[in-house]
Amino acid sequence: MIEIDWQKNPLVPVVVQDADTKEVLMLAYMNKEAFDLSRETGYAHYYSRSRKRLWKKGESSGHTQEIVQMLLDCDADTLLLQVHQRGVACHTGRKSCFFNDLESKEPASKPEVDPSSVYGVTDTLYHTILERKSGDPESSYTAKLIQGSENGMLKKVVEEAGEFCFAFKDGNEEEIVYECADLVYHVLVALGKKEISPDRIRQELARRFGMSGIEEKNSRDDG
Repeated sequence: MIEIDWQKNPLVPVVVQDADTKEVLMLAYMNKEAFDLSRETGYAHYYSRSRKRLWKKGESSGHTQEIVQMLLDCDADTLLLQVHQRGVACHTGRKSCFFNDLESKEPASKPEVDPSSVYGVTDTLYHTILERKSGDPESSYTAKLIQGSENGMLKKVVEEAGEFCFAFKDGNEEEIVYECADLVYHVLVALGKKEISPDRIRQELARRFGMSGIEEKNSRDDG
């Protein structure tokens, strides 16, 4: 029987299709652990290249994918998953990730759910930043920051950090919140430039959670 050679192909692309309508929902990737978990549980698990970790589809949104059939292509290096999709497949709140019409300036479909209510405002903002990376810098401040000089983008991070500190010193809570939001946005823009998911920051914080501050500092010094 034909099987995936995981040593040759440690990460295989997965085309995900609605089992009933045959609509293509998304493209993701699996390593062997994700593949084995998907087969064992009957629900789609993937390996996120941006988050650098295994994830179950719908782990935060509840928009899971129940597997109906797993098909392997003739070269044994690409999978087709036919699934029953609960909710929507795309982080933008759309049924399918394939909605950008190359012949039109308008998306081919509209969101069915508010993504911030499902994924949280930080993840939604980060993905919006990614979507605007290649936008028109004349109409998008985010595109202007990312497409401009790296020094200019980082200067804004430093400026916003300074303004946050001044607001903190002044003791005005509303200003502290306002300036902190500005700082978080500009940090996310910088992360978006390098395509580093905020989830990796959460993972790093979780790793540190069981350490004392001194232990964490020593671990970095030893490295």
